[in-house]
Amino acid sequence: MIGGTGLIGSKVVARLKADGHEAVAASPNTGVDTITGEGLDDVLKGASVVVDVSNSPSFEADAVMEFFQASTTNLLAAEAAAGVGHHVALSVVGTERLPESGYFRAKVAQEELIKGSGAPYTLVHATQFFEFVKGIAASATDGDTVRLPSALIKPLAADDVADAVAGAAVAAPLNGMTEVAGPEEFPLDELVRIGLKADGDPREVVTDESAGYFGAPLQERSLLPGPDAHLSTTRYADWLTAGR
Repeated sequence: MIGGTGLIGSKVVARLKADGHEAVAASPNTGVDTITGEGLDDVLKGASVVVDVSNSPSFEADAVMEFFQASTTNLLAAEAAAGVGHHVALSVVGTERLPESGYFRAKVAQEELIKGSGAPYTLVHATQFFEFVKGIAASATDGDTVRLPSALIKPLAADDVADAVAGAAVAAPLNGMTEVAGPEEFPLDELVRIGLKADGDPREVVTDESAGYFGAPLQERSLLPGPDAHLSTTRYADWLTAGR
């Protein structure tokens, strides 16, 4: 599990272990660095599946591109040498529709490396997590005002993302992409407005259709999955009141 000590990775590892699988968390915290290659060959010995849920420490356009290209290239080469039979990677719904964002361009580059590697693979595209609503607000805040468009989104809980990734890890490779999203559709500005209110945050959310999303302009349906997406069951209001 590359990125196995993070928000999603730690949850996926716990699920796989609970189901009786041997799951190993791999990250710089455990001595595995996909950028330098440190510890990579050793941790992949005997692995049948590699799941990559890692993320760049910087979202600056050049830095994030360098991270995903270097990390994915090194990881795929080490997997080929170790005889790994399935590469699973977590990505984002709408990635291919947001080329103005350096982050999403980097995710597209990551996916192209995986598709071109010849390795059996599954790409799990998830919508935004409830846990990142604060991050969306922070990226769109100017003073005490949050400016966001009303583009539609179907967010979901990190627990539900972990379920989807764990399921992909034990299934046969799709050599393609599957999507997972939440059960409810929200305008992006309203999603953040609800979240800030629940936290007692006094910032005002202003609807601004010209506002970007992590550097990318949005159309109404840019962040929505396709009709065949798997829908989770956790509702936003329930998550907000569950203690998080």
